[in-house]
Amino acid sequence: MQPTIIDNYQSLQQQLQDACAQAEHGQTVRLLAVSKTKPISDIQALYQAGQREFGENYVQELVTKATALRHLDLCWHFIGALQSNKTKLVAAHAHWLLSLDNLKIMRRLNQQRPKQMPPLQVCLQINIDAEPQKAGIAATELLSFADEVARQPQLQLRGIMALPNPALDVRRSFERMHQMFQQLQIHYPQCDTLSIGMSRDLQAAIACGSTLVRIGTALFGERSQPPPKPPLEGA
Repeated sequence: MQPTIIDNYQSLQQQLQDACAQAEHGQTVRLLAVSKTKPISDIQALYQAGQREFGENYVQELVTKATALRHLDLCWHFIGALQSNKTKLVAAHAHWLLSLDNLKIMRRLNQQRPKQMPPLQVCLQINIDAEPQKAGIAATELLSFADEVARQPQLQLRGIMALPNPALDVRRSFERMHQMFQQLQIHYPQCDTLSIGMSRDLQAAIACGSTLVRIGTALFGERSQPPPKPPLEGA
């Protein structure tokens, strides 16, 4: 019999508990369920099991799911590349943005965040392995970028996120991210989120101090590509 999503969820909770015990750093690690391309029924099943934080890579999916499930106390993270013509939609529907790496996007989000909503919680995406084709700011830009975010009243800086190159020494990349996180906390003590680690490397990430792991495949199974959808007006 194939394991169900709930079986996977319970197994992951045990893995997180075991990894935290081995790490001995005493930090709480949150599970972000990356639900991109997965049906609303899967999210509802995990909600019933106790999961509250969900991550989406595509703006249209985020809007559709957040709207359909607005009666539930869910916390939505946008974790994908964000184009400037979609910032208004993310500002209105997301609680968190984990992939901020552009000052223009930052300013648009600050301007477009509805005033009746709490500030958008943001993490800066770091290009930790300095890959030319990958999104994220350079490690040397961390504090100057953080200073810019801190000046935006509708944004709340919470930490940093990275997608290390799996072909390189991921553990070393995680360790560098943890060092950067500690540096950030010196200047911004309210920062409490280091988002490193996915399905394939969550134990190593937790050992290096991750506080938010992003899990998709190990929870939902393999993905299919979403069907094409008409563009949304978001500028």
